[in-house]
Amino acid sequence: MRVAVVDIGTNSTRLLVADVDPQNGSIVELERRSQVTRLGQGVDAGGSLSQEAVERVFRALADYRQLIDQHDCEANLAVLTSAVRDAANGQAFATRVREEMGLDAKVLTGDEEAQLTFLGAMAGRPPAAKPTVVIDIGGGSTEFVVGLDRSAGFHVSTPAGVVRMSERHIHTDPPTTEELQALAEDTRRVFDEHLPEEERERVRAGVAVAGTATSAAAIEQELEPYDPSRVHGYVLQLATVELLLARLADMTEEERRAVAGLHPDRAPTIVAGMILLSEAMIAMDLEQVEVSEHDILYGGALRLAGVG
Repeated sequence: MRVAVVDIGTNSTRLLVADVDPQNGSIVELERRSQVTRLGQGVDAGGSLSQEAVERVFRALADYRQLIDQHDCEANLAVLTSAVRDAANGQAFATRVREEMGLDAKVLTGDEEAQLTFLGAMAGRPPAAKPTVVIDIGGGSTEFVVGLDRSAGFHVSTPAGVVRMSERHIHTDPPTTEELQALAEDTRRVFDEHLPEEERERVRAGVAVAGTATSAAAIEQELEPYDPSRVHGYVLQLATVELLLARLADMTEEERRAVAGLHPDRAPTIVAGMILLSEAMIAMDLEQVEVSEHDILYGGALRLAGVG
């Protein structure tokens, strides 16, 4: 079954066109695209999606719609996450996506987002034999999903993401020590509030998905150009994340744009991303995580095909 999934996130807008086998859940990618569109810019402070950000997303969607049509997809799904959930005009934005782009747009609850993320992260890998947490750091939120085999159990969406935390705490370039400390303390507080001690204690392994984790793996390997085959499955140590944080936080945004392995559009938020990733690993008592290219896009594709 040929499907298309669009993830309209707080920081980026992404597309997956794939053939999915409903019998065994195998996925063959035909197209995968990503554009940093910063839909969540200003939502934390102002409460609404800005017209400028909305138009950036629609320019990306116009390109994606052409690719979807070229591949003659049988079904499509557009998942809308934290920024749209939180914005006063989020439902109006979703309606416009449906009507103007012909996409089956759904504003996911935090729980729905977590379930699709876990389903996607487990795609193409052996079932989790021990309690495993999937960590998904987005622009407006960070999801934690704990599961066994291929089934999610505990899941929570926390209001801490790279755009939200950058706008809240980082106001100088490069950031000051005080700004970094405030961001880390705020992140720690949010995670402490939302992650029960019993769930932290039972976790034995971690998988990290989305742009912060994949960027960390690419920067560590100095991948230029980006190579998904070398990022997927890469084992990222907590000590490595902390070293990357120290290195990137000491740079100006312009200097970060030239870092091998980092997409220039992620330069404004990658410092917050590294803090979020390190604090997430510390919260779950993980010395390392496996980086995965399979995330909510894969989860949406499997769900469209009736798998999971």
